[in-house]
Amino acid sequence: MAVAARVNQTKYDIFRWRYELSIPKKLALAVAMAALTGLLAQVRFALPWTPVPITGQTFAVLLAGVLLGRWWGGVSMAIYGGLGWAGVPWFTGWTAGVTATGGYVIGFVLAALFLGHFVDKYVRSRSFLSMLGLMLVADFVLVFVPGLIWLGAWLNAAAKPVASLGSLLAMGLAPFIAGDVIKVVAAAGIARAATPKSAYNTENDAQKWKTWRLP
Repeated sequence: MAVAARVNQTKYDIFRWRYELSIPKKLALAVAMAALTGLLAQVRFALPWTPVPITGQTFAVLLAGVLLGRWWGGVSMAIYGGLGWAGVPWFTGWTAGVTATGGYVIGFVLAALFLGHFVDKYVRSRSFLSMLGLMLVADFVLVFVPGLIWLGAWLNAAAKPVASLGSLLAMGLAPFIAGDVIKVVAAAGIARAATPKSAYNTENDAQKWKTWRLP
């Protein structure tokens, strides 16, 4: 019990510390998370029928909002995308610039903002099942929808229009489902283990969490 209490207190102290950091320090953490996303983007597997590769960067995206909070998680992904578009070569394959995957990068920002909002405002969201559901929405709705829209527009602009919605899904969604589910489950497990199950901010459910069991 003493060890568990110490672990829980440590998690609380870390998240409270993160919440109270000065803006320059939060910005430094956001840049570090952007750099981690760039590193994980190099874990990639190219597919011959699509310009969208399988990468590891989604894992960092899912954890950005959890670890940095509702605004700075989004800022970290905006830094990743903005600097990458401006010329910093930390996109997949150490590339830079606006590419066919630009919509997914926009989705990274939305996903981090979405997850960070729930983690910061609701203690209940930090359970495994809650995080699993939220991360599935963040990944398959907030990342893939803008990603598919951008990909379709990019191919049309390049005079390579897709024949149907099914063809677009085969290029921009279907090959990634299994891998993303695995990343979501792993990220939800890490989020469940890393986040405090007590209020460190002005959470909306701060007075209710003690009566809940958080699986």
